[in-house]
Amino acid sequence: MSSTEEKPIHRDRSLDTALRPTSWDDYIGQEQVKANVNIVLTAAKKRGDMPEHLLFYGPPGVGKTTLAHLIAKSLESPLKSTSGVAIERASDLAAILTNLEPGTILFIDEIHQLSHKIEELLYPALENGSLDIVLGKGPSARTVELTLPPFTLVGATTRVAQLSSPLRSRFGGGVYQLDFYTDEDIQEIIRRSAKVLDLNPSEDTIVGVASRSRATPRIANALLKRVRDFAEVHERELSGQVCNEACALFGIDRLGLTKDDYRYLKALEKRFHGGPAGVRSIAAALHDDAETLEQVYEPFLLRLGFIERTLRGRILTESGRAYLSDGTFL
Repeated sequence: MSSTEEKPIHRDRSLDTALRPTSWDDYIGQEQVKANVNIVLTAAKKRGDMPEHLLFYGPPGVGKTTLAHLIAKSLESPLKSTSGVAIERASDLAAILTNLEPGTILFIDEIHQLSHKIEELLYPALENGSLDIVLGKGPSARTVELTLPPFTLVGATTRVAQLSSPLRSRFGGGVYQLDFYTDEDIQEIIRRSAKVLDLNPSEDTIVGVASRSRATPRIANALLKRVRDFAEVHERELSGQVCNEACALFGIDRLGLTKDDYRYLKALEKRFHGGPAGVRSIAAALHDDAETLEQVYEPFLLRLGFIERTLRGRILTESGRAYLSDGTFL
């Protein structure tokens, strides 16, 4: 690939970074979480200490990573980012922890992916700032305790129930749930992003993008850029009509549901007579995997009230049946 072909890709990644809020005022929504985190940070600053460890959980794209960046910026601390799936061995964790600068914010995304063995190694690191390393094998093996530089762990997960209770209890700064956003907050996020992208969308465009954003900032920003691209290619202004046409082409309906969401609901209605049906059975019918259904499709369908999770399985609600019967999908 030539250098001229790489530039648009690099610029689009730069835009993704530019759209990330850089101050607490820019971070719209999640007011209770922000208030609690600021208390933890302010109290730590007054004591001259590092804040206690913090854990954020919630659906993908609701701002967990952004909070880690803002925490590091507030403390004027370096930020080290990694993910649970990247830490496979004890040596991986040891290399990360022993190379931290004093006062670092260590951000572990999808922290529920850590193995039980890695979790156990983390316990003394989080409690007293030490790491136990085993040197050698067999009868000659010995344990060496390493003193770690002061740091604060910020964990993020979409599946908090998969974290062990001992690990959750080590987050003394608090365990905070980030939920879906209100329509008003999403619209404000889109207005801010439009300014960053140097766009001038109509109010109808802002409302149209927000209503299809699944109450998630990451999706709102991605959809705004796609609608922008559609308007640029067709040499049209960013209007409500252009937004509707673009989203119809993208396969996104007025509520933000996609063809995959629609297939899920139709399968539950037709194949399983409205339920109850087990998630694995639905996944098999859709030729998909159960984890994708639980993490990608179901959270928003639950928020809309189109399905219910029961002990016997998933059930299509009356609202879900009404949505399917009105024939308005795309």
